[in-house]
Amino acid sequence: MSFTESWFEEKQSAWLYRVVAACEPDPVRSRLFTDLAQAADGQAQTWAAKLAAAGAETPRFRPTARARLVARLVRRLGPRRMRPVLAAMKVRGMSVYLAPGAPRHHPMPQSVEEVGERHQGRGGGNLRAAVFGVNDGLVSNAALIMGVAGAGSEVAFIITTGVAGLLAGALSMAAGEYISVRSQREMFEYQIGLEREELAEYPEEEAEELALIYAARGMDIEAARRVTGAMMRDPEHALDVLAREELGLNPDDLGSPWGAALFSFLSFTGGALIPLLPFLLGLGAGRGVVAAALLTGLSLLGVGAALSLFTGRNAVLGGLRMLLIGGGAGLTTYLIGRLLGVGLA
Repeated sequence: MSFTESWFEEKQSAWLYRVVAACEPDPVRSRLFTDLAQAADGQAQTWAAKLAAAGAETPRFRPTARARLVARLVRRLGPRRMRPVLAAMKVRGMSVYLAPGAPRHHPMPQSVEEVGERHQGRGGGNLRAAVFGVNDGLVSNAALIMGVAGAGSEVAFIITTGVAGLLAGALSMAAGEYISVRSQREMFEYQIGLEREELAEYPEEEAEELALIYAARGMDIEAARRVTGAMMRDPEHALDVLAREELGLNPDDLGSPWGAALFSFLSFTGGALIPLLPFLLGLGAGRGVVAAALLTGLSLLGVGAALSLFTGRNAVLGGLRMLLIGGGAGLTTYLIGRLLGVGLA
């Protein structure tokens, strides 16, 4: 990135910080973003000095159309709702919105070792995604198959419809996951590249920015400066913490786009196969519908119970609730199909 581009990035960040500060009702957070704006202005002066030393003139600053649009949205929706967009626009300190309640109630590290410990992965993300993927495939394809079966279709047509629904849903889910993860990775790679450049150029200023964020969330400013100063001795660890605390990004959450797509495809397919199995095994339309309904009902109970692992609610109630929701969707489409089949006969 050129000196001019680096200067412009800092000036635009300072401008957006002030927009966020003006829209933030919490005085502690507002003060944080005001301080970060002043820090960004100071960093912009560093790049302006480099431009002057190279014999180049500092251009007149004007926010981009994108930045002006983001500012309007922040004024209308508030900084919390715009957190991912602001992070992508190089606005630091978004991690203050990750914890519920006032930022000063968020538990803060008291040493550089604790900073590292706070960011260990929690796990369970893939299991949760698998459960939801199976549920999506199960409910959507069961409803589709029941609707077609209710219309009095032949078994061959039911199978064709079920396979088409399975493939369409699984490919759609896979494509969506690929785009989502790829976009997250691209944003992270771009932002972390900027952060790496800034950390190499002015580590003291980066440490001060992080200390301001910690202070806004309840830590004594001098203790925060000691922690961040010690952290800067390990550039890679510092870069990791800066990404999390300044950008609100978690590198541990970013997997492979192809892996996410395949995982989503397989989990959706697994769920969508369940109501289709009786027909693939050669059961007639009548018995197939009954068997599909029973298999789907049992699976919905299992999925609901599995989801209770993530909600902390009663497994039986969770299973019954999922059975009621999924069963209601299947019954509704079956009845609609039945009415259409009679009407078109």
